[in-house]
Amino acid sequence: MSGVPSWLTELATHAVRQPVPAVARLPEGGGGRRAAILILMGEGLDGPDVLLIQRSSAMRKHAGQPAFPGGAVDPTDDGPVGAALREAMEETGLDPEGVTVVETLPELYLTRSDYRVTPVLGWWRDPCEVYAANPAEVESVERIGVAELVDPANRLTLRVTNRYSGPAFRVRGLLVWGFTAGILDRLLAAGGWERPWDRSRVEDLPRDLLEIASRS
Repeated sequence: MSGVPSWLTELATHAVRQPVPAVARLPEGGGGRRAAILILMGEGLDGPDVLLIQRSSAMRKHAGQPAFPGGAVDPTDDGPVGAALREAMEETGLDPEGVTVVETLPELYLTRSDYRVTPVLGWWRDPCEVYAANPAEVESVERIGVAELVDPANRLTLRVTNRYSGPAFRVRGLLVWGFTAGILDRLLAAGGWERPWDRSRVEDLPRDLLEIASRS
């Protein structure tokens, strides 16, 4: 794909072939409302980075959680790609004209919210200013470097309940966990960036976040 760096095309090739985790597979018979997220990767001063938002603490669902831009696919959208770009524009002020869509990854099913989410992998070929364009939904916007994400000091396992633990990241004062952290963990492995880290470092989800998650 013209203009897309080789590291991203290689990432896309490996990511699209990754098996969907059992917990995120679509139930038999389908179902779920369609949604999409934009995994927007660019080239920062210190190498590849990815765009994340922190959701508003006032939201009814997923309050305060770091996430990829995204949301439900509307009837007027051009499928998941159109939805991912529209949501990113509404949430961060992103100019979709500066984005090259590289790949759509396999759908992931979220049992709790009954969404079937299509991750859309994009190359930020013409970066623009991004910000919390919709303060009712977004508190902040960050470009997080891959080097920060793979730093062993920033990685941990987060125990959400007695029955579920998953990967997490502490970067830029954010605790990235849950669905978003799971995708990042898989992308870092697919891109060949992952570094050994202490998987025995286990922390409990902070009580305030646990209370918010239980309401989502």
